[in-house]
Amino acid sequence: MRLRLTLIAAFTIASLHAQEETPDKRLRHSADVLREIMAAPDKGIPHDLLAKAQCVVIVPGLKKGAFLVGGEYGRGFAECRNHGSWSGPAAVRFSGGSFGPQIGAESTDVVMLVMGEKGLERLASDKFTLGADASAAAGPVGRTVAADTDASLKAEILTYSRSKGAFAGVSLEGTVVTQDGEENSKIYGHDANNHAILHGEVKDTTPNPLAHVLARYAPRHKKA
Repeated sequence: MRLRLTLIAAFTIASLHAQEETPDKRLRHSADVLREIMAAPDKGIPHDLLAKAQCVVIVPGLKKGAFLVGGEYGRGFAECRNHGSWSGPAAVRFSGGSFGPQIGAESTDVVMLVMGEKGLERLASDKFTLGADASAAAGPVGRTVAADTDASLKAEILTYSRSKGAFAGVSLEGTVVTQDGEENSKIYGHDANNHAILHGEVKDTTPNPLAHVLARYAPRHKKA
């Protein structure tokens, strides 16, 4: 039975791979996700929190597999602040799994705010798990929500999701975040790891619509 479930999980993830966008389309999709969330008139990421964030991660269309095994799978990008501007996009993968009687599949846009240097170093590593290696909490929603909530004071990473138009803070504990070297190679034309990209050591010569959106809504880093 365990082997059968493992094979089903592998098939589910393989199916999700086959439906993927190209890196440049995914980067544009990521920019659109953040632009639409921040343009919402009443619900979105509090501006103060976004202004204080050290890094932003967006995974457009995180997939949840179906059948007897649910497998989360998604690809996206992280960008971090460096000397007053945003880094180039560093590709990341989200993965996780759960066993249960799930039927159908759903797609959810995920946004994470990394709130300090410690979270940046987690993000720049090869792999880490939310809730285990890095503290994570559902982020507060609203234009005027105070940025000094317990979540924002204690958590290294604040997490949000948008599905079917609804935007909310969400717990992503147990999700595994890994660097995506394959995508980085496609974007930059050579091997590049996330540590070098996020620390500004890799020159970003490609069109980067996500950086333009970040520069609009989070132009500077406000110190607490």
